[in-house]
Amino acid sequence: MSRDLRLAHKIDYVRMKTVFNGEETWASLDFEHYTPKALYDIMRNGDRVFTTPVPLEEFERVFSKYLIEGYDIVYVGCSLKQSTSVRDGQKVAAKMLMEYQGAEIYCVDSMNASMGEGLVAILAAKYRDQGLTAREIATKITAEAKTVNQYCTVQSLDCLKRCGRIKPSAAFFGNLLDIKPIIISDINGDQVAFKKSKGRENSLKEMVTLLKESIIGPENQYIYITHADCGEEARKLAEYILDEIPCKNVHLSYIGPIIGASIGPSGIAIFGYGKEVAFEG
Repeated sequence: MSRDLRLAHKIDYVRMKTVFNGEETWASLDFEHYTPKALYDIMRNGDRVFTTPVPLEEFERVFSKYLIEGYDIVYVGCSLKQSTSVRDGQKVAAKMLMEYQGAEIYCVDSMNASMGEGLVAILAAKYRDQGLTAREIATKITAEAKTVNQYCTVQSLDCLKRCGRIKPSAAFFGNLLDIKPIIISDINGDQVAFKKSKGRENSLKEMVTLLKESIIGPENQYIYITHADCGEEARKLAEYILDEIPCKNVHLSYIGPIIGASIGPSGIAIFGYGKEVAFEG
């Protein structure tokens, strides 16, 4: 989630870390420690950026800040299929609830990643503003997490190969044939290839078609685009969306460092609320 969205919805976050050449750096969603171009240029040069889970002391730092002020907490974590964040948050929560007796902490599996996780957090913020309790919020967003629809594609399959997401042979022939996967978060929270398109332009248009088919009530919502340092294509994609889907508007932002390290430069994704995801990869 970009800073403007976090401020608008009063959402805080816990940080993971990126690792390059043995040096650990906080993975700031505001790119305080490196620019998006600097991060993605590392991968364009054929090198790999590694990532770490959220350190337990980072959970303690953020959770305690709000518990001291008397708040209950709803933590929305990346899909358990892709990260240990929810389980690690639960470990810290169990420890801290012994100290802050009477407080409540709920760690929710968003079943999504990147801005898909962000859309679940935005739902939580909406229910908070309606006066729901932390328990009620956690129950509702758990039930509604799969109404978040994500469609993502990549320019090259090389980063997915380096991260072990696809086999080297599949990456070689996919790149050779200019095949672009359309990746979704499936019913289990796994990132899976839902469809394939030939060529970048076709993959962008196919994502819009898929979202158009799955979105519900577009006139009442924003559609979100996140991109890995390919702003010109993201703006073109926004134009496609506005031509095809009668939404309020389109919000553009960068893919954060953690997900970006997996999908690589020029990855691009769109997100909106719609039909409950039923596909299993």
